Amino acid sequence: MTWDVKIKKWHAVAAWTWDAGDDVCGICRMPFDGCPPDGKYPGDDSPVVWGVCGHAFHLQCITKWLSSQTEQRCPFCRRTWEYKSAGPVQMDAEEAS
Repeated sequence: MTWDVKIKKWHAVAAWTWDAGDDVCGICRMPFDGCPPDGKYPGDDSPVVWGVCGHAFHLQCITKWLSSQTEQRCPFCRRTWEYKSAGPVQMDAEEAS
């Protein structure tokens, strides 16, 4: 016995999240998927940045933190703060062509 199925309509729904190892920013304690206190919109307007030390924060939060400190150090581990450079973007064969 075989079944013949035809899809007439498909409505896809997607969700995204930052893969930061934690759900909230360590400075403002707001979710990475949301907005920091100084942000207006989540996503590209409130990006998450990582330090070489591996800790992640909203860009607005770490910028404000660093400008208020005499020494540029991570709020968690107190190592000298350096932004982690972005790695190469992985594309599958379909996207590359």
